[in-house]
Amino acid sequence: MHPLIPTLATIVIVVASIPGVCNYLILLERKLSAWMQDRVGPNRVGPLGLLQPLADGVKLLLKEEVIPDHVDRLLFLMAPGISVFTALLAFAVVPFGPVDDPSIPSFIRFIIAPGIDIGLVFIFAVGSLAVYGIVLGGWASNNKYSALGALRASAQVVSYEIPLGMSVLGIALLSGSLNLENIMHQQISGGILGWNIWFQPLAALMFFTASLAEANRLPFDLAECEQELVGGWHTEYSALKWALFFLGEYTHMITISFLTSILFFGGWHFPGIAEPDSAYTGAWIVKLAVLGTKAFLFIWVIIMLRWTIPRFRFDQLMELAWRVMIPLSLANLLMVMFVKHFNASAWWLFPGSLLLFAAWGAISAALRDAEQRSKPGYVRRKVSPQTDNHHGHGHAAAH
Repeated sequence: MHPLIPTLATIVIVVASIPGVCNYLILLERKLSAWMQDRVGPNRVGPLGLLQPLADGVKLLLKEEVIPDHVDRLLFLMAPGISVFTALLAFAVVPFGPVDDPSIPSFIRFIIAPGIDIGLVFIFAVGSLAVYGIVLGGWASNNKYSALGALRASAQVVSYEIPLGMSVLGIALLSGSLNLENIMHQQISGGILGWNIWFQPLAALMFFTASLAEANRLPFDLAECEQELVGGWHTEYSALKWALFFLGEYTHMITISFLTSILFFGGWHFPGIAEPDSAYTGAWIVKLAVLGTKAFLFIWVIIMLRWTIPRFRFDQLMELAWRVMIPLSLANLLMVMFVKHFNASAWWLFPGSLLLFAAWGAISAALRDAEQRSKPGYVRRKVSPQTDNHHGHGHAAAH
């Protein structure tokens, strides 16, 4: 069989399945939001509302395409395509199942582009281009709300790309590779205690947080918040063009979940049922299911966060990136370099990460208090102990 055939087949399957998966993730999000808000979600179209995504897809396909007269037509039409293309392209180097298992049939492949030695760099490079879709959409709309949303998105993505990239440099140092397959195998060789989450818990938290900001998911959706910007950069979009933007967002969310599972939680490995030497019938299917389950759990967390944490103010968003995450990611990288230089045990990184997080929390609190004191008109509140009014009056009368 020509090696190009499995590649083309994998591309077709991934490109064809991701829109359907995204549609049902939207249904899951609507169901979860209904459950959290004590109401009933979609339940009319099909059993338990399972055909609702199909109805929504047909509606978006048949809905009138409205293009305002005042927009830059070429850029206006290009922007949604850029968002979807970059999101799908980033997924090309992400292994979504076991890659080197000899029991897998030769015509099945769980990665579109295997053997990319700079897979992580490729993902970040392509992912950073996604902001062009948002910026062009906001600029081409010739609308003040859209323009403000595009400006916010550009500032947000540029800021959070720094801690996002620096958070995985420690993983690259520990594994000695930027290849996602090698990073996954390096963890699997050490069993469950070889997962990077034990050595880089702070990096895992920063990576997940910065990825949410890159995907414009709540609480980082400042570029499209309805309360301030109507719809932000997609205010003028409707029908299928509007749907393409959100297809890109949900594809990015899937990529985030797979990357978090692969980089920090051992990929398809799970003790007892999915081991490197698992040779029972259908072992590769179980490994595929394990990685898919881990990714689904992270998708669940992302959806739950949307309905749990309120949206940041824009100044808080920038402060979190520049005053918290960037210094923390730099300190974490220096800690990993220190451990590698002196050939110390990687287990020193776990307490080191906890101490680093606690220390920077104390430093941030002290800096914030110093800023408050430096403001003109600052008056420190004095808290007096509460006393019984009757006893106080009686004591004063006695005097």
